[in-house]
Amino acid sequence: MKRVKILLVTIFGCVMGSFLVAQEGSALKAGVVEGDVVPDEGEGEEGNEKAQLVEPVKEENVTDVGKPTDFEAGVRLQIFLDQKMWGPGFIDGKPGNFTGRSVYAYNRSLGRSPGDWVAVMEDVEAELGETYATAIVPDVAKEWVDSTLPTKRSLQAKKKRMSYRSYLEFMAERYHTSETFLEELNGKKVAWSLEPRKALKVPNIDPFRIELLKEGKVNHESEEFLNRTVIIDTKGKQIFIYAPGEVAVASGGAVIIVEEEDGEALTSQKLIAAFPITPGKTQFIHRGAWKIANSVELPSWRYDKQLLETGKRGKTALQIPPGPNNPVGIIWNGLTKSGIGIHGTSSPRTIGRSRSAGCIRMSNWDAARFPTLVRPGVKVVVR
Repeated sequence: MKRVKILLVTIFGCVMGSFLVAQEGSALKAGVVEGDVVPDEGEGEEGNEKAQLVEPVKEENVTDVGKPTDFEAGVRLQIFLDQKMWGPGFIDGKPGNFTGRSVYAYNRSLGRSPGDWVAVMEDVEAELGETYATAIVPDVAKEWVDSTLPTKRSLQAKKKRMSYRSYLEFMAERYHTSETFLEELNGKKVAWSLEPRKALKVPNIDPFRIELLKEGKVNHESEEFLNRTVIIDTKGKQIFIYAPGEVAVASGGAVIIVEEEDGEALTSQKLIAAFPITPGKTQFIHRGAWKIANSVELPSWRYDKQLLETGKRGKTALQIPPGPNNPVGIIWNGLTKSGIGIHGTSSPRTIGRSRSAGCIRMSNWDAARFPTLVRPGVKVVVR
């Protein structure tokens, strides 16, 4: 096996770690995820209330200049970042810590000072069109909404799909935002009376079309993706994606250097995307270097209560069907570290804010974009 060292270079120029890449693991069998990899906090409606809210560690030595305070400017900024693959979390017009970290990543990718919000807002006004659009609830939403979706696992196992519980939830996730924000834009009466063919004011973005996903589809994209690298920052609660290329140089530039130990030349990689994540609890984080072993759309989840409670596999288990409210969301990207994966969530509000039992969670709309940037075989460094 070829030995590869990943040298992480921060804005301060220090080496963060050096790891040996593990061998690639086996593929996910039959699109079913085992119960021991599921987050134990921040799952579904109950999780929204009980999740331990944990903010990411604030970056030191970053001076923010020109951060917008106007609501409309905040919405436009978040839309801009989201569409550029610098995920700010869900769009709500309130550029907080997660939007700030996206601004830093975006600026670093261009060789700018990370806290230069003025330059980013100039890019927003130069490139972004209308802030809002009128969206018609598509007829296909009927196949993805089930107001009777239960919360008990025994009843969920009898369902065909872990659907959205309302058309408002369907539209909120489709347009990378929350039900609350859509209520603010449209009023509660309009928001909660939605049905197919009705109109709704939404952020003007490319929607997440869940109907394009295929149950059990295994994603294998372009060979060029194999040269990319994924860095998971468990303290900052972000996932960074790097690709070979010229690195922007400035005081705020962040790069990684891939060092081949067989005599090949060092290669630098530039930052091309970043998204907020929920990492595992400290005691469950598996730091080191792995690879993406598989990428499967709309997986089912094997709910083994005994396994979750005792760590020992039980004789009986429930099969929780696929869907956006499945605990692992709409996609599973398994790592070569057994039982650990990068996946979606049934609770996008808690992304970046709560702690899971070991996996890396993303919002479903960000998780759906992940396979368009990387593929199985790509190096993943957890730090």
